[in-house]
Amino acid sequence: MLRTHTCGVLNIKNVGQSVSLSGWVQKSRDLGGMTFVDLRDRYGITQLVFNMETDAKLCEKARKLGREFVIQAKGEVAERSNKNKKISTGEIEIIVSEFVVLNKSNIPPFTIEDETDGGEELRMKYRYLDLRRNPLRKNLELRHRMSIETRKYLDSQEFFEIETPYLIKSTPEGARDFVVPSRMNENEFYALPQSPQTFKQLLMVGGYDRYYQLVKCFRDEDLRADRQPEFTQIDCEMSFVDQEDILNTFEGLTKYLFKTVKNIDVTEFPRMPYSEAMQLYGSDKPDIRFGMEFVEVNDVAQNKGFKVFDDAELVIGFCAEGCGEYSRKQLDKLTDFVRRPQVGAQGMIYVKCNADGTFKSSVDKFFDQDALKTWAEKMNAKAGDLLLVLSGEAEKVRKQLCELRLEMGSQLGLRDPKVFKPLWVVDFPLLEWDEDSGRYHAMHHPFTSPKNEDIDMLESDPGKVRANAYDMVINGVEIGGGSIRIFDKTLQKRMFTLLGFSDEDAQAQFGFLMNAFEFGAPPHGGIALGFDRLVALFGGSDSIRDFIAFPKNNAGRDVMIDSPSAIVQEQLDELKLRVVKDGK
Repeated sequence: MLRTHTCGVLNIKNVGQSVSLSGWVQKSRDLGGMTFVDLRDRYGITQLVFNMETDAKLCEKARKLGREFVIQAKGEVAERSNKNKKISTGEIEIIVSEFVVLNKSNIPPFTIEDETDGGEELRMKYRYLDLRRNPLRKNLELRHRMSIETRKYLDSQEFFEIETPYLIKSTPEGARDFVVPSRMNENEFYALPQSPQTFKQLLMVGGYDRYYQLVKCFRDEDLRADRQPEFTQIDCEMSFVDQEDILNTFEGLTKYLFKTVKNIDVTEFPRMPYSEAMQLYGSDKPDIRFGMEFVEVNDVAQNKGFKVFDDAELVIGFCAEGCGEYSRKQLDKLTDFVRRPQVGAQGMIYVKCNADGTFKSSVDKFFDQDALKTWAEKMNAKAGDLLLVLSGEAEKVRKQLCELRLEMGSQLGLRDPKVFKPLWVVDFPLLEWDEDSGRYHAMHHPFTSPKNEDIDMLESDPGKVRANAYDMVINGVEIGGGSIRIFDKTLQKRMFTLLGFSDEDAQAQFGFLMNAFEFGAPPHGGIALGFDRLVALFGGSDSIRDFIAFPKNNAGRDVMIDSPSAIVQEQLDELKLRVVKDGK
């Protein structure tokens, strides 16, 4: 081998040993009669020393080394006089007796250091260079560790890891599919899976009662920090279980990962109904690291001559504890925040609860001190607190107030990435109405089972039917979700009818699953956790890109390999496809 040790393992115990190291030149420093070279590999950095007095020729050769040259160096481990406690090898250095340049390097387009001068797009173009930086190495090491520990835990729970196909059938529900033309089947297409949903249900019919897979999935949707066109799920399914069995199992996985990977004991994992999450936080993925729960104030704020409130469907707000001293400038910035197009509110009302028991508000013209005191009492505010209130259409204003709450949480330092507050959100609506198509759509997917006590409302009042569905949420991030599945063919047919499928359409799309249900399908349910999001959460980041080796940018492009790209005419001809340009 070209090395006896890596660049991160040598220490004071190795002094006097002859060693051979290989790696990349991080930096070089010429100090008159001495030249120092920092040699880097995946494991760390070791300082190499060249002495002009003992070997002038070797030292001159070392001075020609450029950044990112790949070299092999041999020499003796010596104790450093100026120790560097910040690195594991900081007590030693290598007195080099010989070295060889294995490969030269061009000057890299950005500095390959923890704090780099390269912008994101440039670093994505040269991703193989960015991967040499310590922060990305740590991120991928974290990802590796979590994948190993996930498999350990699920194996201990008697799950089988089983691979499912990547070339499957396209279905109309959910996000847009990536489609793949079939050369051997003219005018027909595969789809890349958005999830292995139907296959894992078929595995339950096949008797494999505990399945999992760290699986790549694909969705052709608009991207953001926590989305990629291809992503990885911890995908699982279990038979002969109810909802609580699944929640307990994957609560156990999450607690295990926190303990083994971060040495954090997560004890509480509360359950919160969807209706409560929307009422108190305006979100189905609430961040419960801090309070500021919503309070509806229609009864004390309306019919007082203030048209903004009187014409609103909902007047709602929260109490920001200890913020009563906010300046007018700070309050104006909050108003500007809620008026941003991304939030969409018309404005914001505030009430300061002064230390002397009086109140100062932005609506003093319409509400006297007694009225404002009533607001404060209803919102459990005390002297020194600040009330923030929005009004408007109920569904929209809850989402707007949710954004304001999160902004306040960030400003007050209440969203500490080192603090973790998980919960299960349960009892989702089974269906949601879509105005454009004029029909109901499954909120999760068509195979989600309704609550037994709500089944009788499927046809009479479908909007009120609750699902046996659940989402895992940590720090306001939806980590994953799942449901208890429909395993009865009759109930599944009712569901398809409710979703607007004809018998023919249902058979064409999902006949294979319906047919499988004829042969003794067990009760079953499952979950899929977003592995990229979970790793990013553990790494303290909102973005999943730096926890994926080769991610896409916001346009869904891999700028390193220039993909997607056009294919040659011969390939198009084989597939019986043609390129349409400008509508022609």
